[in-house]
Amino acid sequence: MRISEISTPDLRQSNQQPQSHHHHFLSLIDSLIKQTENFSLANPLPETIPSDLRQILTQLTQLVPFPNSVNLQIWKLSYRLWNACVDISNAASIRPSSSTSITESNAILRHVAADMLFLAGDVVGVPSPAIKSASFYHKTGLVWYDLRKFDLASTCFERATDIVSKIDITRISDWGERKLLLDLNLARSRTAWEVSDRNLAMTLLNRAKSMLFGSSDHYKMLAIQYLVFGKSLLSKNDANAFNQALKLLNEALDLCQKGCSASRTREQTLELKELRSKALRFISAVHLQKGEYESVIKCVRVLREGSGGGGGGDSADHHASLPVLAMKAWLGLGRHEEAEKELRGMVVSKGIPEGVWVSAVEAFFEAAGTAGAETTKGLFLGLLGRCHVSASAAVRVAYRLIGDCVGGGEGSRVRAKVVSELVSDERVVALFAGEAAAKERKAMHAVLWNCASDHFRSKDYMTSAELFEKSLLYIPYDIENRILRAKGFRVLCLCYLARNQLDRAQEYINEAETLEPNTASAFLKFKIYLQKNNHSGAINQIQEMKACLDFTPDFLSLSAHEAIACHAPSIAVASLSSLLNFYTSGKPMPSTEVEVLRTLVTILNTDPGNESEVLKFMKWAHARVSELGSESFLGKGEVGRQEQKWFAVTSWNFGIKCGKEKNYELCAEFLRLISEFYAGLKDEQDKENGFMVCKSLILTVSAIIASENQKKVALEDSEVKHAAELLDKAGKMLTSISMEAQFNDDRITAIEPEFFFIHTFCAYDICGRIDNLGSQQQLHIVKSFASSKACNPKYLLQIGLNASRGPRSNPEQAFTKVIQMMMLCMSCTSKHTA
Repeated sequence: MRISEISTPDLRQSNQQPQSHHHHFLSLIDSLIKQTENFSLANPLPETIPSDLRQILTQLTQLVPFPNSVNLQIWKLSYRLWNACVDISNAASIRPSSSTSITESNAILRHVAADMLFLAGDVVGVPSPAIKSASFYHKTGLVWYDLRKFDLASTCFERATDIVSKIDITRISDWGERKLLLDLNLARSRTAWEVSDRNLAMTLLNRAKSMLFGSSDHYKMLAIQYLVFGKSLLSKNDANAFNQALKLLNEALDLCQKGCSASRTREQTLELKELRSKALRFISAVHLQKGEYESVIKCVRVLREGSGGGGGGDSADHHASLPVLAMKAWLGLGRHEEAEKELRGMVVSKGIPEGVWVSAVEAFFEAAGTAGAETTKGLFLGLLGRCHVSASAAVRVAYRLIGDCVGGGEGSRVRAKVVSELVSDERVVALFAGEAAAKERKAMHAVLWNCASDHFRSKDYMTSAELFEKSLLYIPYDIENRILRAKGFRVLCLCYLARNQLDRAQEYINEAETLEPNTASAFLKFKIYLQKNNHSGAINQIQEMKACLDFTPDFLSLSAHEAIACHAPSIAVASLSSLLNFYTSGKPMPSTEVEVLRTLVTILNTDPGNESEVLKFMKWAHARVSELGSESFLGKGEVGRQEQKWFAVTSWNFGIKCGKEKNYELCAEFLRLISEFYAGLKDEQDKENGFMVCKSLILTVSAIIASENQKKVALEDSEVKHAAELLDKAGKMLTSISMEAQFNDDRITAIEPEFFFIHTFCAYDICGRIDNLGSQQQLHIVKSFASSKACNPKYLLQIGLNASRGPRSNPEQAFTKVIQMMMLCMSCTSKHTA
C-alpha cells in the first residue's frame, strides 16, 4: 500500500522559504523523483537514479542544520520517493521475470527515502516523526532481508533501533507504534540468526518480552519466532542442538499459555491454542529424536486430552502427526501392540494424509521386522477400503516390506510371501491401471523383479518364481512390452527348471517363444528336452537354435556343456559337431577348433564302439592342419607341440585298441594318421617321436595285410604300391635308428627287435606282389635281416612258412624258399654260436 501523506503538512502552511543554496539540491532530487514516478514497464527506470540520489543526498547532508521549511520539503520528497517505490513494486509483481533487478533497485531507493526522512529529523507539525522514520528503516530492512542482503538489513534495523531508543516506550499508546517496536526486535533477531549470531538473536528475543504490552497478538508473534528458531535446530542431528531446540520450544509454549490469559476474543484464544499444540508436537518430536519415549507419550496424551487456556474451553488435538509420534514412541519402548493400535487407528481416520500413513507403515515395519509384515499388509489393504491410495504409496510399502533380499533366510521368504499376496490383490493392481501410472508400474515391476533375482541367486527358486509371476501383473499386454513379458516367462522357465518341474517350465517357455522367438528360448527348450531324456527332441532343438536370427555359436558350446552335465554324450557330440561347421566362416568363436575336436574325441572315447566317429574327427583335425598349417590350427610353440602329440598318441592308442579287437581296417587308418600328424619333423626336440612314426608305419602295413587276410579280398595295385612306400619310409627310419644305436649300446634294437622282424615280414610279403624282380628283392630283404642283430631263427622260419602258405605261392617256389630260409637259418645259428 502507498503511505498516506495526510499527516504531512503542506509547505504552504510554512512562511519560511528554502534558502537559495538548498534549492539547487532539492530541485535535483525533485527531478530524479519525477523520473522515478514516471516509471513503467515500457519506460524502465534509469540505472543511475539510485546512485545519483545517494550522491545528492550526501552533498545535502553537509548543509545541516536546515530551517523547518527545508525539512518539510525533504519530508515531502521522501514520501513521494517512497510511494514511487510502492508503484514500482506493484508493477514488478505483474512481471516476475524481471523482478529481481527491479527489487534490488527498489530497495536502494527505499533506503534513500528512509535516509531523507531521517535527515529531515523532527518537523514542526508532524506527529511522531521518529516513529515514522523508524518505520521507513524497518520496512526497508525487511526488503533487504528478503533479498538476503543481511548486512544492509541489519544496518536499517539498527538505525531504526537507535531512533526509537530515544523514545520513552511507556508513553507510547498507539497499538501500531507498539507493534513496530516488537516487529523491529523480531526482525533484528531473525537477521542475527541468519548470520549465525545466535547469542544476539536470543538476546533480542528476550528483550522483546518487555514489548508485549499485554497483547495476545504480541505473545503470538513472539511465540511464533521462538517456534521457528526451535524448528530450524531440529534439522541438525546433534544432541546439543536438540537441547537448544527444546528450550526454545518450551519458551514458545510458555508464551502461548500467557497469551491465552491475555486474549480478549475467542478467535485469539483458539489461535494461541493451535500454536500451543503445534509447539507441543514439536517438543514431542525433539523428545523422540532424543530417545525420550515416555516424554513423547506424555505430550501426545496432553494434546489428545486438551487443556484449558484463558477464556477458551478444552480442545483436543487430532493432528495427523500424533498417532505417528505415539506409534514411534511405543516402538521405541518395545511395546508393539500399542504401536499397532496407533497404526490401526490411522487406518480408521480419514484425515491423515497418505504420505504420513505410508511413513508410519515404514517406521512400524522397520521396528517390528518380519513379524510385522502380515500386519502391514492387512493395514494397507484396509487403507484401500476407506480412501484413495496412490500407486506410488503401494510401491513404497512393497519396497519397505521386501527390504533387503540378499542372503535369503526364513525372514526374507516370509516378507516375500506377504508382498506377493499384497501386490496380487485386485485393488492394488487396479491402482496401476492406465498411462498415468506408467512410471509407478515400472517401479513396482522393478521392485518385484530385483527381489526375485536376489532370491534366485540365493537358490530359493520357489520364492523367486512367485515374485517373478507377480511382476508380470505390472507389465501391460501390448506390443511394446511383449519382449519384457517374454523375458519374464523365460526366467520363470529357469526357476521351474531348477526345481525340476519340467512341465511347468515348458509351459512358460512356450509362452515366451510365442511372444519372442529367439535363441534363448530355443536353448531353454533344449534344456527341458535334455532333462526329460528326450535326446531326439534335444538334437532337433539344436537345429532350431541354428535357425534363429540372433543365433551365435556360443549357444552350441553351452549346449555341449549342458549335455555333458546331463550325461548325454551323444547330444554333446551333436552340439560340438554343429559347432565345427562355423569355424570356416571366420567369425569369433567361443573356443578354438582344436579344443572342440579334442573334446569331441574325448567324449566319444567314453563309450565303446565309437571308433569310426573318432576316426572321422581325427581325419578332420588332420585335414585342418593341412589346410591352415600346424601353427595356425594347433598353436605355436610348446602348446602346438603338445596338441600335436595328443592327436598322435590318441591315434596310436585307438590303432592298438582296434588291432587287439581285430578291426584291422580301422587299425590301419589310425596308425597311418600318426605319421601324417608328425609329417615334416626336423628339429631336435621332435626326433624323439621318430621311433613312434617308424613303428606306426610298420604296424600300418601289417594291419593292411591282416585286413586283407581277414576279408579274403586281395589288395589292389594302388594299395600295394602305397604299402611299399610306407615300408620304404619305415626302412629308412630303421636304418637311421640302427646307426644311432651304435652310439647308444644298441639299446633301441635290443629293446624291440620284433619291429625289425615285422618290417622284414611285411616287406617280404609286399615285394612278393611286385612282378618285376620281386623274388630277388625278397631274398635281399631276408638276407639283410639275417645279417642284423635283430635276426632270430624263429623269425626266418616264420617268414619261410608264411611264404609257403601265401595265396600266390606254388609248391615248387615254396619248396625253394623254405630251403633258402633253412640255409639262412643255419647260417644265422652258426653266427650266433660263434
